[in-house]
Amino acid sequence: MINKFLIPGRRNKDEGEKPFWISFADLMTALMVMFLLVMSVALLAVTDEVSTADKNKVKREQEIDQLLTKIEQASRKYPGIFVDKNRATIDFGDRARFDTGSSKLSTEQAQYLAKFVSEILVIAQDTLGGTWLKRIVSEGYADQRGDYLLNLNLSLQRSQRVLCALLAPPPGQSYTLTPEEKELVRDYFLVGGYSFNSAKTSLEESRRIELRLEFFGLDEPRPALNEIPRGNFGTCRI
Repeated sequence: MINKFLIPGRRNKDEGEKPFWISFADLMTALMVMFLLVMSVALLAVTDEVSTADKNKVKREQEIDQLLTKIEQASRKYPGIFVDKNRATIDFGDRARFDTGSSKLSTEQAQYLAKFVSEILVIAQDTLGGTWLKRIVSEGYADQRGDYLLNLNLSLQRSQRVLCALLAPPPGQSYTLTPEEKELVRDYFLVGGYSFNSAKTSLEESRRIELRLEFFGLDEPRPALNEIPRGNFGTCRI
């Protein structure tokens, strides 16, 4: 009975006027904050990827430079051989100069070439060489006399002569590569003829051979060599 006389308290009339849903402005502010957070995280991730790629690129260039320096140091024991680190080439100079219209190397020249290549193959098998050295291109050159196709064929023959000196030396050559080194020559070396491109200042200097070094790119896979037939190097036919 007493409850009948209790006067209910007055409700705050403002309570019914308060909105239940968050305001549109607050919603947009929250979405903007979330967007900025997501973009910041994404930007940091992209920046980190670019930074890692740049570091790997710089590391590759530094290690290739170290590799070329080792080859340059090895060449100092062989007078007449010059390593151009900027072009990544090895010029044999007078040690592999050809007579006009000829692709023949003397026994002395072939032996000198084989000794130097033997040292290059050792470097190719160390940590830096095994990581970055992709191939060694034998490039032959001719002077400016004669027609282009004649000189192109002559250049190719001079390039091939390098492989002949390494894989099928004449009987009178006292120093030759081991069978294991010959297999490495087959794995690494490639023949290319260049006619009278990159001619030197004199006709004699233009009749030359060079070795051009090529390197793997970042994350470039090393080709499988398991299917290459071994042994049976044959004889030189040029």
